[in-house]
Parts: sequence; C-alpha cells; structure tokens
Amino acid sequence: MMFQHVFAEMNDMLEEIAEMYPIAKGNQKQELGKKWQLLKAMSDGIIEEWLSFEEKMSDVRKSWGLTDSAKIVELPEMKSGTFIKGQGYYKLMMYSHAAEQFKRTTEEFQDSLLARIYLAMSYLNMNDTREAGRHFQWVLPLTDNKRLRSIVYNALGCIEAKMNHMDKAQEYFTLAHHIDPSFTEPLNNLDVCQQKRGSLQFGAQLTSLL
Repeated sequence: MMFQHVFAEMNDMLEEIAEMYPIAKGNQKQELGKKWQLLKAMSDGIIEEWLSFEEKMSDVRKSWGLTDSAKIVELPEMKSGTFIKGQGYYKLMMYSHAAEQFKRTTEEFQDSLLARIYLAMSYLNMNDTREAGRHFQWVLPLTDNKRLRSIVYNALGCIEAKMNHMDKAQEYFTLAHHIDPSFTEPLNNLDVCQQKRGSLQFGAQLTSLL
C-alpha cells in the first residue's frame, strides 16, 4: 500500500520519542518535542485530507448517478462525525485513533452493531485481544445476519490463534465457514492454523455488513 512506508517512518519516529523523551534533557528534549509536534501535524493533516478526498469522491459518485455499495443502508450512526472520522483513521491503519472515534460512536449509538464491530476490529488490529473479544461477544447474541456472525466468529478465531489456542481457533474458523460458505477469510485462516504458515485475515470485508 502506498501509505505504508510513510506510516512506517512515522511509527519509527514515535517509538524513538516514546523511548527517549522520559530520560531526555535540555536540547534533546526540545528536539523530541519538535518531532512530536511534527508527527501530530502530519497525522492531523493526513486525516483531514483523506476525509476531504472521501467527500469529493462521494460527490462525484452522486453526480454520475452511481450507487456506492457501502452506502446502500444508511444507518443513523453512519452520518455521525465520530463514525466518519473513525472510518478514515481505520482506512489509514491508524487503529488507536480509530478506536477512540468508534468508542465515542458506541456511546452515542449504544445499539449500533456496525460501530461496535469497527471498534472491535480496531482493537484486534492493535493486538488488544481482550477488548476485541469483549466487543465481538457483545455483538453475537444481537444479530441473526449470517455474514455478520461469520465475520465475528472468524475474528474470534483470530484472537484464539494469536493466543496460540489453535484447536479453539480452528473450531471458530470452521463455524464461521459453516455459517456463511461464501465468506473466504475463515478457510484461509483454517489453512494458516493447519499449515502453521501464512497470515491471518480479518476485517477486510467490513463493508459487506452494510
């Protein structure tokens, strides 16, 4: 992805600041402070530009009379500023910022399964398996939607795999595939567990929830 090298450098700089700032003194501390302000300006600028670009794309689609498949169902929370910002951060892989926004959305729209799923996926991408699992488990008893349940069970399988509970992970992946055979991520993840190689897949089809 074209943004990966940019965020890799930003993450390296952030790690340097986090490690050195508590013990830095004098000029070094001032330099680290300047780097922090630079990172913050870059972060704020990127998200604002991204959201502006998304808005322009939406306007173009509307002018062409095209239907955005991700906007077929217009849920109230999707118009919320926190949800829109959360999606922007999520697309930029800035998951801690995304989690902050989606958490605010769930506080405003307490019954929103969509916001809750995005929040859980943000935590899962941050490797906070405890928080991710808690939110996924909250969703399950509240929906009969096959795709949604399959996505949740697939994510729960990934959590178990990250904790090296491979038998439980395979149970979840098998269940996810059984619920919605058209959803391909669980089969990939089942193969990863069995072959002990490859990367787990989760969250790539969030737009299919809408």
